[in-house]
Order: sequence, then C-alpha cells, then structure tokens
Amino acid sequence: MGEGTKISWAHNTFNPWWGCSKVSPACDNCYAESVANRWDFNVWGKKAPRRFFTEKHWNEPLKWNRAAEAEKIRQRVFCASMADVFELRKDLDPWREKLWDLVEKTPWLDWMLLTKREKAIQKLLPAAWLKAPRPNVWLGVTAENQRRAEERIPELLSVPAVVHWISAEPLLGPINFEPWFYGAQHDVTHDGVDAPDGAVAGGEERTGDRWFRTTGIDWVIVGGESGAGARRMDPAWARDILDQCKRHHVAVHFKQKGQVLAAEMGCKDKAGKDSSEWPAEFQIQEFPEPEAA
Repeated sequence: MGEGTKISWAHNTFNPWWGCSKVSPACDNCYAESVANRWDFNVWGKKAPRRFFTEKHWNEPLKWNRAAEAEKIRQRVFCASMADVFELRKDLDPWREKLWDLVEKTPWLDWMLLTKREKAIQKLLPAAWLKAPRPNVWLGVTAENQRRAEERIPELLSVPAVVHWISAEPLLGPINFEPWFYGAQHDVTHDGVDAPDGAVAGGEERTGDRWFRTTGIDWVIVGGESGAGARRMDPAWARDILDQCKRHHVAVHFKQKGQVLAAEMGCKDKAGKDSSEWPAEFQIQEFPEPEAA
C-alpha cells in the first residue's frame, strides 16, 4: 500500500496511520473516509481508534529513497492521504516520532505534509526542524475558501520550511492569495505599529511605513471535488487563482475539474483529471524548485 499514486503531483503516498476527524467544509465528502468505510475500518471520528501498520509498511520509503538516490532523481511523497499528521492525539505521538525519524533517513524523498490543523504544526514538528528546516520537508495547508485561507495560511507561513504550499482542493469558493505571496505589503497600521524599522515578525519585515512579506506561498494546487456529493467548482475561481500565481511567479498545479464541472463539459473522465479535456488555460502543472533541496 502506498507505492505509486494516481495523484498528479506526487510519486508516492505514505500513511503513518489511517483515520481522522472532520474539521472544516473541505472534509464534508472526505474521500479517505469513504475508502476506510469500504474496507470496513472504523477509524473516523474523534473517539474512533486509528489503524497502524507493521515494519514492512514503514520500510517502503527506505526502498523508494534507495531507488531515488541510485537514479539521482528526487521523489515526492504525499503524507498522508488517509490521515492528518498534525492531529492532536496522544496515541499518535510515538508514530509521529517514528515518522520524523523516517523523514531524516530518506533525504532523497521530498515529504509533502498537508494539514487542516494549522495551529498544531509548530507544536508537533521537532524543535530542531523549527530552527533548521529540513530540505526534504514541504509544509502545506488546505484552503478551500477565503475563510480557511485567512485562518490557515498565516499560521503556515509562521513556520519555516523550504516549501510552503497550498491545496485549494476541493475549491469551494473564490480565494485571494495575494496577501501571502512573497513581497506582498501592507501599511504599518495593520500590524505592529510600534515596531521599529527593520523589525521582523511572522515572515514579514518592516521597511519604513510598510511591512513586506519575506516568506510567502511557493506552490498552489487547484482542483474540483469528485466522488459522492461532489460540489461544483466555478471555473472562474480556478482561473483567477491561476492568474494570481502567474502574476507573482508562483508555481501552480491544476489537478482536476471535479465531477460536477466535468459532467457539465461532457468530459469522458468523470473527475475531470484528463488534461486533454481541459481548456488550454488550465493545462498547467508546475512544481516548486526549493533552493535548499
């Protein structure tokens, strides 16, 4: 389980455990929950147990790392498709520690950590990583609409990482990412009015009467929802995000139209993943190039 993936932006997926609980609208039609239910695993909800794995499972990334090193080609690993690494549960702590150790042992794998629990990132990452971000750890949050972007992105950017990324999937509304791109500025009256010139805080630096972002979003993934109960992604929302990223020279990856829009457009692929069925403006699947990696 885990080797290879149909996800267009990763080479492999790895789950340190299965199970989670819902925290926002993006979770309403959770694909991972439906997969777990299909296998008759009762692992969803705050009180449900989580499903853990044997050493055979944990050894798989070591194999991927050896192969990547032999080929001198880095591999992207999405962690975790069936869980949230930053879920605050004590029973997960030893497995999280095991994961951090695995990440350290696999320098040829770029570990893509995605969460909807932005406030837990700084609490749960190893202290050493906060002081010296690991070159193979990409930190991301889900932002399905403007409200979740405003809640999660500032918390994400306050934690150092070689790549800060956003999953705008399922995209449930328009989002303005401009305040969080590198170099974005705002007046001092918005924050830290008494801070001296040159002050640095939360990925921003004060210069004269402005604050400028010194840490910003490096990568945005955009996609519509698929599966039972899928909600419609307005193509205008996606188009606007693609335009924002282009203007600010930020890597952007369009993943899929989603089930509703794909049906409206008469796509053969039900989830709208076939890029040959996309308008030319959506045919963009870029990746960030971290300097420290």
